[in-house]
Amino acid sequence: MNAPLPVSTSRRGFLKISTLALGGLVVPFAIPLDAQAQQAGEQPPEINAWVVVKPDDTVVIRIARSEMGQGTLTGLAQLVAEELDADWAKVTTEYPSPGRNLARKRVWGSYSTGGSRGIRESNEYVRKGGAAARMMLMQAAADQWQVPVAECRAANGAVTHAASGRSATYGKLAEAAGKLAVPADVKLKDPKDWKLAGKRLARLDTVDKTTGAQVYGMDLKLPNMVNAAIKDCPVFGGKVKSFDAAAIAQRPGVKKVVQVGDSAVAVVADTWWRARSALADLPIVWDEGPNAKLSSADIAAMLKEGLNAPEGVVGNSNGDARAAIASARRTVEAVYSYPFQNHATMEVMNATAVWTPERCEVWTPTQNGEAALAATSEAAGLPPAQCDVHKLHLGGGFGRRGATHDWVRQAVLIARELPGTPVKLIWTREEDMQHGRYHPVTQCKLTAGLDEQGNITGLHMRISGQSILASLGATLKDGKDPAVFQGLNPPGPEASIGYTFPNLLVDHAMRNPPVPAGFWRGVNLNQNTIYLECFLDEVAHATKQDPLALRRKLMANHPKHLAVLNAVAEKAGWNKPPKKGIYRGLAQCMGFGSYVAACAEVSVSKEGRLKIHRIIAATDPGHAVNPQQIEAQVEGSFVYGLSAALHGECTVKDGRVEQTNFDTYVPLRMDEMPKVETIVMPSGGFWGGVGEPTIAVAAPAVLNAIFAATGKRIRDLPLKNHSLKAKA
Repeated sequence: MNAPLPVSTSRRGFLKISTLALGGLVVPFAIPLDAQAQQAGEQPPEINAWVVVKPDDTVVIRIARSEMGQGTLTGLAQLVAEELDADWAKVTTEYPSPGRNLARKRVWGSYSTGGSRGIRESNEYVRKGGAAARMMLMQAAADQWQVPVAECRAANGAVTHAASGRSATYGKLAEAAGKLAVPADVKLKDPKDWKLAGKRLARLDTVDKTTGAQVYGMDLKLPNMVNAAIKDCPVFGGKVKSFDAAAIAQRPGVKKVVQVGDSAVAVVADTWWRARSALADLPIVWDEGPNAKLSSADIAAMLKEGLNAPEGVVGNSNGDARAAIASARRTVEAVYSYPFQNHATMEVMNATAVWTPERCEVWTPTQNGEAALAATSEAAGLPPAQCDVHKLHLGGGFGRRGATHDWVRQAVLIARELPGTPVKLIWTREEDMQHGRYHPVTQCKLTAGLDEQGNITGLHMRISGQSILASLGATLKDGKDPAVFQGLNPPGPEASIGYTFPNLLVDHAMRNPPVPAGFWRGVNLNQNTIYLECFLDEVAHATKQDPLALRRKLMANHPKHLAVLNAVAEKAGWNKPPKKGIYRGLAQCMGFGSYVAACAEVSVSKEGRLKIHRIIAATDPGHAVNPQQIEAQVEGSFVYGLSAALHGECTVKDGRVEQTNFDTYVPLRMDEMPKVETIVMPSGGFWGGVGEPTIAVAAPAVLNAIFAATGKRIRDLPLKNHSLKAKA
C-alpha cells in the first residue's frame, strides 16, 4: 500500500478502503522521509515529512491523526520532539491534508483516529521520523564544522561540538539538513531515557481553546460563503416524496432549495439562521417506507428471539460449555441488555465545501481524513486527486466522525448546485440526534454451571444484537463481526477476556434492526464488560464468595488483568469495611490494548437516591506518553460511561428516534460526577490506548456497588428507568 492510488482507482473502492480503516484495517508503509515537497519549492524547506524547522527555530511537527479533546496532538508531538531532542517551548503542530498524503504516496500513513489507536498504532514511525530528523541535523552540523558526527550532540533544539565549543540551533541547520540523504538505520531511544515523552507536559492546544482562537468547523468563514440547513426523513429508510420550494422561495436571504439524495432536503441562504428558519416552514411530504411502525418493543422482541436461537457465530470457546452446564450441580442464569446510545457530540455535524467541475475542497472536523476525502470524491464525481479535505479540530468525535461521513457527502452534493461558491452545512441538534450512527443494541444471556464448591465449570454467553460492520456494509468472513466480542476474546494484544474457565462458549446471534449502528466510544467493550463483570458478581453472591476473591481465583493465568484489579482493591481498602452507608463494587477488563480496573463507592438513600462518591481507576497502557493526559482521559471516560449508565438511552417509536435534544438525552450533571482517583501503572513492552478502555468499567463497578447497597440487581440500563428505593 506504499504506492499512490492510481487515477483509475474507483472512488467507491477508495471509499470502502478508507471507511473500514476505522474498523481495524492497518496499512503498513515505509518511514515517511521524502523530500518531494522541498523539491517543489515549499518554504520553509522540510527536514522530512514530519518535521519542519523554521529559521526562528520554531519546530513544526505534522500530525496526521485527529485532535478531538483526547490529547493525541500533544502526545504524538511529544514522541516526535523526544526523538528530535527539540525545545518543547518552540514546538507547534499542523495537519497535513489527506490530499497531500495521497499525492505523496501515503507518506503520513493512516489518518484514522478511533479505537484509541492514535498513538499506539503510529508511535513507532513518528518517533523514527523525529529520530531521523535529529540525525540529519547533527550530520549537517558535522559537515559544516568538518568534524565527525559522533563528536556532536543534540539537545534542546541545538547541536553542539564540545571539543571546539561550537553550537548551532536547528533553525540555522535546517536547510542544509533537508538536503541530506535519509539515514538508513534509525535507532529509537529506550523509554527509560525519555526527557519529554512520559512527562506531564501541558497540552499544545490549551491556550487557543482558552482564548477562543481555536477554529472549529462551525466557526469557519470563507469569502462569499453561503449557509445550508438540512432535513432528512426522520424515519429510518424513508425518502422524500415531494416538497414545495415555492412556499419559501421569496423568504429573505434564501438562495436555493435542494433535494439531497433520496431522503433529504436542504435550504441555502445567506445566513444559517435564515436557512434553518425557512427549512422549518418548507412543506415536505415524506415516504416513510417500511419502517414507519418500528418500535423499541419490536427490536427487543427480535433480540430476545436471538437469545434462544439454536446456534450462534462463535467468538471464543474452549472445552464443551454446553455439556459442562448440562451436568453441573447447579446453574446460575441471567439476561442483560444494553440500549441504543447517541454520540451527541457538542459540535453537531458540519462541513464547508467548494465545488467546481475541476476540483472540490472540504473543510470539516473528521476522525478520518482519508475517509472524508473518499466521501468528498464520491459525492463530487471527481477522482480523489482532484479533491482535498482540510481537517479541523473536532468538537467531539467519539466514533461518529470516523467510519461514516454522511454530512460531508451532503455538503458536497449541495455545493454542486452552486459551483464555485463555498457552502457551509450545519445540522440542527435535532437532525444530529435523529440521524446518528448509534451504539449497537444488544441482549446477552449468561449461563454458568457450578460444582459443589461453587466453582464455575462452564460458562455460556449468548449475545444477540447488531453488528456494526454489517451495518456499515462490510463483508463478514463466515458471518462473524469480530468487534462484537470485544473484551471476550482469547488471550491476545487487543481485547481479551481476563479469566480462565474450564469450559467456555461465547457466541453471537446477529439481529440487525434498521437503526444504523456505528462505533460509539468504547464500542462493544462497554456492554460486554457489564454483562461479564455483573454476572460474576451474581455468581459470587449465589455461592457466598467475596467478589474480589472469585475474580482472583479465575485470573491466575492473567497477571496484567490481576495487577490492575489488585491496585484498585488495595487503594480502596477492599479488605477493610467502608464508612457506614458506603458500598463498593469492582470491575475489570482489557480493551484497546490496555488493562483497566475500577472500584466504585456509592450510597443509596432511603428514598432511592444514588450518590457515586468515588471511583478508583487503574490503567496499564504499557507506555505512558503523558500521565497528565491519561488522568484527564480516565476522568472524562467516566463522564461518558456514567452518562450512559445513569441516563443514556435512545428509544424508537414510529420508525424514528424519540430523543431529539439534551432535555430528553441527558448527560451527566456536575453534581453527579464522583471523585476520580487514577492509578497510571505502565508495565512497558506494549502500547495500549487510554481514551476508551475505562469507559467500560464505569457502569459495572457502579452496578455492582448498587447491588451491595440495595440487594437489587440492575440488568438493563439506564438507571433512570429503575427505582432504587428500598422495599417497605
